[in-house]
Amino acid sequence: MRTFILLAASATLLAACTNSDDAAEERLEKTAETSATVAGPVPAAFGLSEAQLLNVDIVGADGKEVGDVAQVLRAPDGKVDRLLVELEGSNPDRYVELPVLGLTTVVRDNETDLATSMTKDELLALPEAKLPLP
Repeated sequence: MRTFILLAASATLLAACTNSDDAAEERLEKTAETSATVAGPVPAAFGLSEAQLLNVDIVGADGKEVGDVAQVLRAPDGKVDRLLVELEGSNPDRYVELPVLGLTTVVRDNETDLATSMTKDELLALPEAKLPLP
């Protein structure tokens, strides 16, 4: 009986964490979209608007996707200085702040991505960014 209660409590805690994580990700997405709408079509960085930046992939030197831009982050002076990136293939989802310094624009067909010289392991070594609480 005691084992059953512990298992049930563990499952409940896990479900609460998952729901909390999902709520935080939804809030992040809504905040990013609102910010992009307010910023409008004005280029924010790399000649791209904030909305366009939210649609680019982050690729490594080998051209393989290593992450997706989740939010555009600005310094106190209002300039874009880093991107909140969800790392590809992380489970649970892992977010890091990636400085824009050193990123380059890569255009293939009609798609624009941003390339980093960092490896996937180097990105994983960056401190995990905490999402806003739901």
